[in-house]
Amino acid sequence: MRTIPYVLLDVFTPRPLTGNQLAVFLDGSTLSTEEMQALARETNLSETTFIIPPVGETTRVRIFTVEEELPFAGHPTLGTAFVLRGERTEVALELQVGRIPVRFESRSEGTYGEMRQRDPVFGTIHDVTEISRVTGIPLPHLRTDVPIQTVSTGLPMCVVPLTSLAALQGLRLSWASARAYLEKTDARFFYFVTRETVNADAHLQARQIFYNGEDPATGSAAGCTAAWMVRHDVAPSGQRVMIDQGLEMRRPSRIHVRATLSGDVVTDVYVGGFVVEVARGSYTLP
Repeated sequence: MRTIPYVLLDVFTPRPLTGNQLAVFLDGSTLSTEEMQALARETNLSETTFIIPPVGETTRVRIFTVEEELPFAGHPTLGTAFVLRGERTEVALELQVGRIPVRFESRSEGTYGEMRQRDPVFGTIHDVTEISRVTGIPLPHLRTDVPIQTVSTGLPMCVVPLTSLAALQGLRLSWASARAYLEKTDARFFYFVTRETVNADAHLQARQIFYNGEDPATGSAAGCTAAWMVRHDVAPSGQRVMIDQGLEMRRPSRIHVRATLSGDVVTDVYVGGFVVEVARGSYTLP
């Protein structure tokens, strides 16, 4: 029998039992891809990660949802780097999209980490009427002064700006309908955002619906949105702003983002937040 240890974290929060949960398996070297996928289904979290030894300056990590392996995801990157950091202030993960560095610092609230994501690729601008049909969002609840657009910093997201907090809170998305549309496009998931927020210090409030329900915090989508914001004059270039997510599902998460615009080119996409460990355990497998 094999004993496979894991750590359970809450990411994008300094407070246990909030933010986005993450299970990090400390040694995936004896696990097959099929076993990793089965363990991800067993944890039933948004994502589960597996560290592949050897552990060094750059460590290979694999990321799984309940349905598939992902080339990149935000809260798994931040959380796994937190586990690996030891006494270091910078950790780098080798993911399918390449090397992603994460820097850490101690603050009064706890341990804060910030990753630099890949430079963004801007994709399809989606038709507002079609998005209204697919999502069930009434047309007047979709903003038309900024585009609904696919952006990728490693995982392509369709950023959908809504006109109000009420529209965001009233979202009733069918994942089956959304998936049927997304499979025909260059985006993997929708990320819904609004400038109206519950917390006055947040720049945007966001939601993401996928596979097994709602995601409390989506760091990959937040990076895409940071790039989208500076490209379309929703946030100032180089300024760190905050995205609130998870409020509707009682898992409040705070994601800090920034990106730089030079001409029409966006670079230096950073996504950060706090991480807290909440449990340790192990699985016993044949």
